Amino acid sequence: MNKPVDIKLRDAVLRGSPALLHEMMRSFTTLARTLNLSQAVEQLGSTRQTVRRHINQLEEAMQVRLFDVQQRRYTLTPEGTRAVAPAQMLLDQGEVWFRGAFDSVGGMLRFSHNDPRGWKYHQQEQPMSSVWTCRSKLLRTALQAWSRSEGHLESPELAVVRPYILAYREIADGWICTEVGEASYYSNWFGWAQARSSVGRRLSQFQGGQEFASLANGPFQAIKNNHGVRMDQVFMKMQMAEGEPFHHLVFDRLLMGVRMPDESPAIISVVDAACKIRILDLDEAILDDVPERSRVDFTL
Repeated sequence: MNKPVDIKLRDAVLRGSPALLHEMMRSFTTLARTLNLSQAVEQLGSTRQTVRRHINQLEEAMQVRLFDVQQRRYTLTPEGTRAVAPAQMLLDQGEVWFRGAFDSVGGMLRFSHNDPRGWKYHQQEQPMSSVWTCRSKLLRTALQAWSRSEGHLESPELAVVRPYILAYREIADGWICTEVGEASYYSNWFGWAQARSSVGRRLSQFQGGQEFASLANGPFQAIKNNHGVRMDQVFMKMQMAEGEPFHHLVFDRLLMGVRMPDESPAIISVVDAACKIRILDLDEAILDDVPERSRVDFTL
């Protein structure tokens, strides 16, 4: 059993110094990403002494070793590996919050991303009761089937919604798509050939850069950790291809934790077009601009 990590900062030099903690976390995540001190120093615009000092201070405060160093080569320890994603998410959330694009609405998290080239993304977590009020037969059926399946992906109970799902498995640096249903929202919008080509792609291969990828990954990590379900509403303003006009998409997304036949964790996503705007400050009239081909035709 792994020893619990005590993350209380006991060193007096850290007390009352949130700015220092931020810089320490930046040094840690950058070195964890590069595993090369020189590259980390260059990316941070810092010095070797500063980065080493930040890592030493973190290790002393957390009472764990984050890196092993052999002949100047860095590798993450198991404790360091577990610490990277939470640290990076805190940094990314801080950056997005600072721009006013990350907040809490009724205890539910919302974040936004507006790309200078016109692409937009807004995501707001929804109470699970919205599954019963959003008038989506697909989402209601999917939640009921997931419950009866007891979380087993290959259960016959999930067969009724299997053509409508996207399935993901976790890999070392994120989540990878392993299955795209031929009748899914994604397939309707992009077409079956392009949707099928998404198998093998990482969840992080979005527009928006590292901050967006980290925040988009948050709901997946939450589902993996609690083996449960989560409902989000998502708005996107996007192009089908470079040079084409932008379209509005608004959909409700149900994420459900499942297990593969070998008992490894996986996540399935079931999406249906929204019938009502539930994202704060988003105009209800946007629904009138949603293309018809993005809707899901689900019948039992």
